[in-house]
Amino acid sequence: MVAGVVIGVTLIAARLIDRRMVRRELAPESMTRYRVLRRSVTASIVALGILSALLVIPQVRAVAGAILASGAVIGLVVGFAAQRTLGNFIAGLLIAFTQPLRIGDVVEIDDEEGVVEEIALTYTFIRTRDDVRLVIPNEKLASDTIKNASIVSREKLAQVTLNVPLDKDLSAAVDALRPLIAEAPRGAILVSDLGADKAVVTVRASADDATEVERLESDLRLQAHERLRAAGVLA
Repeated sequence: MVAGVVIGVTLIAARLIDRRMVRRELAPESMTRYRVLRRSVTASIVALGILSALLVIPQVRAVAGAILASGAVIGLVVGFAAQRTLGNFIAGLLIAFTQPLRIGDVVEIDDEEGVVEEIALTYTFIRTRDDVRLVIPNEKLASDTIKNASIVSREKLAQVTLNVPLDKDLSAAVDALRPLIAEAPRGAILVSDLGADKAVVTVRASADDATEVERLESDLRLQAHERLRAAGVLA
C-alpha cells in the first residue's frame, strides 16, 4: 500500500510539473531544447519514484542489496541489450543542444521532405506534405546528412541600382562608388545591365538584419548620388 501511494504521488507530481513546464511560449530553438529537457525531467521523476516505492518493500530492498553487489555485471548486460535505446536517447540530447533541426523546421532526409513536428527522447516525428508522419530514430538523425531549409543567416543584403549615361566614363563612375563598399564584408559594385543609352550599376552591401536593410539602402542612394555628381557623371 505504501509503495502504491508513493508511485501514485510520483505520477501526480510528474504530471503537474510537466503541465507547469509546457505552458511556456518560447522561440523554436529554445522550444526544442525545452521539450527534450521536459521529457528528461519527467522520466527521471517517474523512475526515481518507482525505485523509491520498490525500496519500501523489505523483500525488494534485500534483493536490491544483492543486485547492487553485482551491479557492474548487470550494468554491462543491460547496457549491451539497450545500446540502441541509449544511443537514441543520447542522440536526442545532442540534437536538442546542437540543433541541426528544430521544431517547425522544414527538413529533407532520405529524399523525404517535411516539417519537424516533435523531438522526443528517442524518436523524432516529421510530418510530410501528404500529412504522413515519419518516425525516425534520433541516432539516425544525428549521423545522417539533413537538408534544413529553415536555418538561414540573419545577415541580409542591401542593394541599390543606379543609371549611368553611356556618354559618361563608366569606369570613372564605378571607381567613384567603390569607397561606399570599402568596409562592407560582402560589398560589391557590378555593372548589371548595359542598354543603348545607359548602364545599370548595382551597389551591394551587407546589413546586420532585415530592419537595417532599408536604412542602409537609403544611405547608399544618397552617398552614391553625391559621389556621382562630384565625379561629373550626373548633372
